[in-house]
Amino acid sequence: MTGTEWITAFAERLGVPAPDDETIETLLELASVAAHSSERLAAPLACHLVGVAGITPAEALATARALAGTAADDG
Repeated sequence: MTGTEWITAFAERLGVPAPDDETIETLLELASVAAHSSERLAAPLACHLVGVAGITPAEALATARALAGTAADDG
């Protein structure tokens, strides 16, 4: 099972829509910023906090980049 297949199946079991490609890329970038700015454990926990905070992954990524002191890279 690929990662995308697993996420799709997991989302189905949770009763929520699976993330689209753009959301996946944004969450992966958020995880990267979190892990490279701190410790590896920050990556999954930052993604968890997106859901808890009820904000979009893009908003969370901007916040993470600001915290890390990195410029936004939209392309």
